[in-house]
Amino acid sequence: MIDTVVTRRLSGLLGLGLRGRLVVVGVEQVRNAVERGRLVLAFVAPDGSRHSREKVVPLLRARRVPVLEHLSAELLGAAVGRRTTTAVGIIDRQLANGLREIVASGPGGTPEEAV
Repeated sequence: MIDTVVTRRLSGLLGLGLRGRLVVVGVEQVRNAVERGRLVLAFVAPDGSRHSREKVVPLLRARRVPVLEHLSAELLGAAVGRRTTTAVGIIDRQLANGLREIVASGPGGTPEEAV
């Protein structure tokens, strides 16, 4: 897991991305973006429901979309104005790069984790 400063920075940037329509929220929206070839990066909550993860993770792997598993479903949801969410997708390359840099700057920060 990552520290609170990194979590706050990730949440803030995800919120900005949501307002700028550079982020899609929820398993179905992420799946749609992947299928259309628009997804650059995905956040998947490690504590998300097994069913939801099974719907999205294999597709992300197959399409070779990098996945970050650094935020819980509750923190990921809070970042995008929901109670919880299992998946958030980034459709803008610059935003994705910024999010990766934030993760890499944290303690033990490797930008991508295998799902």
